[in-house]
Amino acid sequence: MASSVTPLGSWVLHHHHHPSTIITQSKTPRSRSHPLITLKPTSLSPKRTVSSSSSTISTKEDNNLKSTSSFDFMSYILRKADSVNRALDSAVPLREPLKIHEAMRYSLLAGGKRVRPVLCIAACELVGGDESLAMPAACAVEMIHTMSLIHDDLPCMDNDDLRRGKPTNHKVYGEDVAVLAGDALLSFAFEHLASATSSEVAPARVVRAVGELAKAIGTEGLVAGQVVDISSEGMDLNDVGLDHLEFIHLHKTAALLEASAVLGGIVGGGSDEEIERLRKFARCIGLLFQVVDDILDVTKSSQELGKTAGKDLIADKLTYPKLMGLEKSREFAEKLNREARDQLLVFDSDKVAPLLALANYIANRQN
Repeated sequence: MASSVTPLGSWVLHHHHHPSTIITQSKTPRSRSHPLITLKPTSLSPKRTVSSSSSTISTKEDNNLKSTSSFDFMSYILRKADSVNRALDSAVPLREPLKIHEAMRYSLLAGGKRVRPVLCIAACELVGGDESLAMPAACAVEMIHTMSLIHDDLPCMDNDDLRRGKPTNHKVYGEDVAVLAGDALLSFAFEHLASATSSEVAPARVVRAVGELAKAIGTEGLVAGQVVDISSEGMDLNDVGLDHLEFIHLHKTAALLEASAVLGGIVGGGSDEEIERLRKFARCIGLLFQVVDDILDVTKSSQELGKTAGKDLIADKLTYPKLMGLEKSREFAEKLNREARDQLLVFDSDKVAPLLALANYIANRQN
């Protein structure tokens, strides 16, 4: 497949949640008995336009930079992550059957950066809501993220022994219980979102949030990215392009980050325009997250990462450094960070500081 592709930043900004690619199966022999999946990009959306004058944009950029520089992001994310951890602990108590709840809590409360729930809360606060309105959605997103990690680590998937510096769920509880723990977190996420969200949020908005989250993790989101990722292992670099890799990560990684921001915007009472800007922002930082992840996988140790380093290389997976090289991957990460920040220019400079800082945090993280 030719590697020429529409400029990636534009692809990210205009790629709607519905996949704009046709997936076809090839008869080319494959290892692991998976069929080869090739992706044929269709036409993309028109270029975005900005109604503000260039001088107004420059002023907003300057204000946002000043706001970000004076914002204590580490204090913010630690405070929000602590709130999320307490809410998760309360939402999934230890009860009968003990073994399944122990397994659920083992992975759910294992720490982590809590980027997705913090993104959900920050998006809610940006459009005028508060933390309490967003917390059930934030917890639901983290439950689903944890499910995806449990299942991703299984021997039939990535076959990993280490996650967040601890043995993976199936290494502690067995593969059977690990599968069920992931299933339980997935189903409970929707129950929690539907039942625990404040009555201050209109029922129509709760239904909209449920629909967004379901779409983000099904065959139009996480599952689509996962299956194409699995089927791409061992593929010849001459057979794939950056559009193929981007499809994988827009769905496997970015979709849930996008849902996090969108859910926050919905329950916070955001307008359709505000929610779409949050969607595009999160799509950019979602892809940015994966580009940085690929870079760290080949530049850091397992001890530094808290998970197995170099596993993508061992599994012969498609990664940005593999297709673009390390330096070009870093340049692409910087471009995604800029394009993400562009989506926030219309918002109040004080309220937008957490999201701007979050984009920088993802771009510069070391594990």
